[in-house]
Order: sequence, then C-alpha cells, then structure tokens
Amino acid sequence: MTDSIMTERITPRTLQRMKEDGRKIVGVVAWDYQMARIVDRAGVDLVSVGDTVGVNLWGQSNPFEVTMDEMLVVTRAVRRGVRRALVSADFPFGPLQEGTDSAVRAAIRFVKEAGADMVKLDGASDFPEAVTAITRAGIPVCAQFGITPQTALRYGVEYRAIPSAADQVPEAMKDALVAEARRLEEAGAALLNFTNSGPVVGAAVAEAVSVPVVGGFGGGPWLDGRMRMVNAAIGYAASALDDPPDTYANVAQVTLDAITAYAGDVRAVRQIAGGIPVPPPATD
Repeated sequence: MTDSIMTERITPRTLQRMKEDGRKIVGVVAWDYQMARIVDRAGVDLVSVGDTVGVNLWGQSNPFEVTMDEMLVVTRAVRRGVRRALVSADFPFGPLQEGTDSAVRAAIRFVKEAGADMVKLDGASDFPEAVTAITRAGIPVCAQFGITPQTALRYGVEYRAIPSAADQVPEAMKDALVAEARRLEEAGAALLNFTNSGPVVGAAVAEAVSVPVVGGFGGGPWLDGRMRMVNAAIGYAASALDDPPDTYANVAQVTLDAITAYAGDVRAVRQIAGGIPVPPPATD
C-alpha cells in the first residue's frame, strides 16, 4: 500500500472510486478509542460503530436496549481514535422507526455531537423517505439490509443478536433483494451493507447497483468489501477461552495468562510488571 493511499482521508467518494477501480473495501466494527487507533493505523477504510456494542461489550441481552445517548458516547470515543478511515455510526432502534423528522435529528446529532462521517440505518428499505431526507441534509447514509438483528425473522432466521456466517438470504429472493438495493440507491444511500448475502444474491446485488456494497457475516469476495467486528477478529470475547474460535488471534487467552501471572506475582510478593521497583526485604 502506497503512502498516498495510507494517508488519504477516506470519504464516501473514496469508497465509490474503490468500487469503480475494483479495489476491495476493508471495514471493521469497533467501539472504543484504543481499538479505533489500532485499526486506523492498520489502514482499514471504514470503521463502523455498531449498535451491538451493548450485546458484545456490555452484556445486554439484545441490541434494542442500547440508547441514542450511549451510541453518541461510543461514537465520540471511536472518532477520537480515527484520523484516516471513514467513521460510520449505527442508529439505535427507535429514531428511524419514529419517523423521518426523528431520523434527521438523530443523524444531525451523530455528526454535530460525535463527529460521524456517515450514519447507518438498519432496515432502511422500509424508510426510504428517511434515507432521502438525511442525504438531503448533507449526511451520507449507509443502508443495511439482508439478515440483520431487526429483520432476521423476515427471512425465517431465529432472532438473536448476531446472525451466524452460515445464515444466508434465500436465493429465491434474489430479484426482490436486487430491487431493494436499487430502491436504497435511488433514495440516496452512499453505501449498502448487505448482511449474510451469500455468493449468488450478493454478487447479483453488487452488480446491480453503482454504490459500493459491503457485508459482514455471510459476505465474501463477491461484494465490494468485507466487514468484521474487531472483537471477533482478535478473539476478544471470554467465550474464546473455552471454545477457541477461528480468528486471527486469541486475545482472551493472552489476557487470561497475563492476569493470572500478575495475580501470582502479587500473592507471592514479587515485583509486578510495570510496577514501581520494590526493594528486597532487609536482611540482618
């Protein structure tokens, strides 16, 4: 990767050029300042502040619990850590469903109070007028569709916080989903997030629209880019201790080993790593 690409500030137009040039978009989901600094340094193109922060980081039972004020706090933290990548903030459940005026107000808050570059709307195809109104207000929109936490039941997938990689939209719905993607593009969406697209429907959608199409679980090289939760990519969850996942690292195990070693040093009255020097006990 050249220095000019690494230092260029990513905008929606940058992502559009990447699609036109056949360059894949690298997207991650992150929720804190330190992780945002790390992924930005790694050169990712898109940092999405997901509304599943409550489930994945705070132990909430479902993503509907997270509030607008909480999303603003998390987005501000990520914004402070990102210099190059485009920062997209998820709408929590509520502002979009309450109507167009509510959605525009929420989008403005994300930009003014948290510094977001883009807002992401789950189930946006049900609210095309909101996509258009937010875009008219000068705020780029990422429209999410496919199997999402808010739409899973529509596709016969049992509700849960995050669909699995094995879940794919039915191939029989290809024409309907292509039409949905085109409606979102016509409404003004600058980016589409097609969750659990699968190789058949995903490829058809990416070919049918001119805006970039990225995806998380169930996505693949048939899309214009990929999304992955940082916590999932590095094995951050405590569940990685008992069921080692297919990840690029196992941070949970490294953390357990480190804290176990720290506890051992404290209990044995040994010097701890990073602590102030402790003089040896006096001898007679």
